[in-house]
Amino acid sequence: MTNIEAIHAASHYVKEHIGGLSPEVGIVLGSGLGKLSDEIKDPITIPYSAIPGFPVSTAIGHKGNYIIGTLGGKTVIAMQGRIHYYEGYPMNLVTLPIRVMKVLGIKYLFVSNAAGGTNFDYSVGDLMIIKDHINLLPNPLIGQNLDEFGPRFPDMTRPYEPSLIKKAEEIAEKEGIKLRKGVYLALSGPCYETPAEYGFYRSVGADAVGMSTTPEVIVARHSSIPCFGMSVITDVAHATDDEDYVTDGEAIVKAADAAADRMSLIFRKLIESL
Repeated sequence: MTNIEAIHAASHYVKEHIGGLSPEVGIVLGSGLGKLSDEIKDPITIPYSAIPGFPVSTAIGHKGNYIIGTLGGKTVIAMQGRIHYYEGYPMNLVTLPIRVMKVLGIKYLFVSNAAGGTNFDYSVGDLMIIKDHINLLPNPLIGQNLDEFGPRFPDMTRPYEPSLIKKAEEIAEKEGIKLRKGVYLALSGPCYETPAEYGFYRSVGADAVGMSTTPEVIVARHSSIPCFGMSVITDVAHATDDEDYVTDGEAIVKAADAAADRMSLIFRKLIESL
């Protein structure tokens, strides 16, 4: 099955199971951030394992479902857990769920993740609006271009939509939620960064690092879909100065979960404003 055939086979399956709904907003929920899916009204849950040709999410804190329903007065389709390159999947499968969302009709993509803060000003639990990114993962557009989705050489001048960033900042100010705004750097994982790597990534302009997000945004921008991204800072580089410190996956998911309510509020109100 070709890439295009796989996209349309999966899209056809989802369409058959959502009762004529047409999602306006796609949402990707990262590590420990699946709580937002609980706010989706009248949810229809479709496990990835049931969709033809779909990869299955294996990461901690990723349940592996599409959730379709209403949030902020809009029909949304949320990924309750994403697919990562480090799980061994090729990029066409990592980004297949985003391509399916495009076929289903989304007009916006909201992405979230848990990230390590390389910026010394950041603390565990901070929310960071992603204003730009540095992609050190394989580019998901390598290979034959999918002309029906977008051009061979898509523009990435503004990968994260400035008008959505401005609205999110206004919402956060009104709600009394402190926000950071910075550059997200994506790596393959699955190991966490060494202290020397943290220092290197900070020196090239990264405020936070993680193992996801950029492939989904690149594929969405290939189809001219406006994107909004937010990281929850779940560990910080300066903590590695403590000789007893270790980066722990379970602790990261717990830190993300603790920040999920604030992120969910911003996402919901931002969707209401569309």
